[in-house]
Amino acid sequence: MSDWEEEYDEDGAAISRPSSVVKVQTSEWRQPSFGDGGAGCEGTEFFGVKRGGKEPQRDSPWRNIRDQHGEENRGEKQNWRDSDRGRGTGPVSLSVETSMIGRVIGRGGVKIRELEETTGAKIKINRGDYEGEVLIFGSSDVQQKAKDMIEELISGNAFSRPWLHNDSESSGMKNESCWSASDLQASAAPTSAPIDWTAIRQNREKYETLKWHDLPALRKNFYIEDESVARRSAEEVRVWRKENNSIFVDDLKEEERRTIPNPVYTFEEAFAHYPGIMENIHRVGFKKPTPIQSQAWPIVLKGLDLIGIAQTGTGKTLSYLLPGFIHMDQQPVPRDKRGGPGMLVLTPTRELALQIEAECNKYSYKGFKSICVYGGGDRRAQIKMVTSGVDIVIATPGRLNDLQMNELINLRSVTYLVLDEADRMLDMGFEPQIMKIILDIRPDRQTVMTSATWPAGVRRLARSYLKDPMMVYVGTLDLAAVDTVQQTVLFVQEEEKKQYVFDFIQKMEPQDKVLIFVGKKILADDLSSDLCLRGIAVQSLHGDREQSDREEALQDFKDGRVRILVATDLASRGLDVHDITHVFNYDFPRNIEEYVHRVGRTGRAGRSGMSITLVTRGDRKMAAELIHILERAGQDVPEELVLMAERYEKHQREKEMFPAKPRGGRGGGRRGGGGQGRERNCGGGWREKDGFRGEMTWHI
Repeated sequence: MSDWEEEYDEDGAAISRPSSVVKVQTSEWRQPSFGDGGAGCEGTEFFGVKRGGKEPQRDSPWRNIRDQHGEENRGEKQNWRDSDRGRGTGPVSLSVETSMIGRVIGRGGVKIRELEETTGAKIKINRGDYEGEVLIFGSSDVQQKAKDMIEELISGNAFSRPWLHNDSESSGMKNESCWSASDLQASAAPTSAPIDWTAIRQNREKYETLKWHDLPALRKNFYIEDESVARRSAEEVRVWRKENNSIFVDDLKEEERRTIPNPVYTFEEAFAHYPGIMENIHRVGFKKPTPIQSQAWPIVLKGLDLIGIAQTGTGKTLSYLLPGFIHMDQQPVPRDKRGGPGMLVLTPTRELALQIEAECNKYSYKGFKSICVYGGGDRRAQIKMVTSGVDIVIATPGRLNDLQMNELINLRSVTYLVLDEADRMLDMGFEPQIMKIILDIRPDRQTVMTSATWPAGVRRLARSYLKDPMMVYVGTLDLAAVDTVQQTVLFVQEEEKKQYVFDFIQKMEPQDKVLIFVGKKILADDLSSDLCLRGIAVQSLHGDREQSDREEALQDFKDGRVRILVATDLASRGLDVHDITHVFNYDFPRNIEEYVHRVGRTGRAGRSGMSITLVTRGDRKMAAELIHILERAGQDVPEELVLMAERYEKHQREKEMFPAKPRGGRGGGRRGGGGQGRERNCGGGWREKDGFRGEMTWHI
């Protein structure tokens, strides 16, 4: 579409657009001398400048035009020079922004040919990167008339100019106009009234209803309670919940409390009326539901929103996946008429997204088609799969928001939304993308949120996007690591870490599989390279590796081709490798939540595991929180860790009581000019404690 067409609608009415051009500044053109200046031209004054008698300046407009546009127009310019010499005048120059040349003077506005026919002038346009030059040739009267017309066009007052009507009586020109009557009528229309944002906010619910009024009906309650489940008494249910990791259920609806469904003890009690689900469960070979599944399934099947808080490796994925299959299958709108996916699962990392996709394919139900959409993958292939028609989309927020903003995916058809590992998505800064995505999903959807922790950010997200949810959490809302993992803490110097890793690997048993966590991507490559040079099969996993390399590394680790994986915290969430026997924390994580998630990579699905954590002096600020985690999991707390926490707390109190003086001045620098400065430096140092390598004592 041309610029001219963009300025008017299909009826020919002008589309009002704000002008981004400043007031043009005109500059007079100085005619250079031609040889001897031309007969009879010396001393003649044109536009206030005497022509002839002097050699033209190097920065004259003619020389600039030739430099900017090359030699191809030299012949044409020479003809204009000859013509101008005969007329006795030169062109008038106007400086105009390049963007306005096309919109107003060129194809998008009054065409050059029409301006030339109207005024009798010859117009030449030289375009630059940011500013162009309009040259007007002709007599003085013609130049002035053309210049006035162009200035009026650019300044936005074109419709008020009489020349645009081409009245033959007033202008003496032929009765032709480049503006239609509808254009002039539209330009005279009054401006629209300002938007009343207060009224919009007050009527938000009304406008939201209008937005979603054409949506088809939605079904959410598919739970048929088994008789054995209904007969269970409140005391029996209380005892069972306490024996199964202290399950706690709460109703977050404010107006009235609803009856909390009793838990199911077997798969048959939950899915006896859905043989397709039971067939998948028997094929996989599960014995009984996990605690989070036993309590979550009745709630989700009843169509209620759910917040599931449980430790890593407790089966949260199946707690929302199997009810989601039933939800999509039982909707009144056929799958081929929905126009988009029915289930959307948002996850924080690519690895977790691919893992959930594998679970969907493992528990295939009624031929539902699922795809995985994530950043770093083949965008063209993902777009092709999305537009070809899918039922389940598992995605990371960044890539899904990209597809949504480009209108490549329709989210209005989503009726079942899952926010998996919501705490991690908030830590990674995905909240703006999540907000944009959810705003395009129908408000009467069913939403399930899972998380391993319950920080303030997750609570705020739940209040914003869940409607009267029930909460199920296993164990406690306080941060705690799984109790099936033996946690060991070692105190070392920073330069001794690699030797500890080498010693540990040399003592590994043939059936052992270890996941080594480091704090930086470059360290993951460095450590894995050192192990390779020692002849040890190892893989590395971090965010700077290509997606194909990351998938290959993870698959090699899962299949047992390598028994050692060096990874950043990228692998601390959702990585489901059942036979990991050891987690080795080469670097202590940046917060205690990541420590819990790292430890949770082992001891999964009822197995036992072991974690080894190297602690240095730089990790002293995390000592108190680590003690709390160890105590809650029933682990032995090293005495050195208690001393480290006490010293750090004492040091913090002293800093508050005696704040450090600003640097600079006498005795205040790093080298210290006086006794006070040297005493402060000595008093603020660490010294090694006798008999314990790596632990430091704060000396006052």
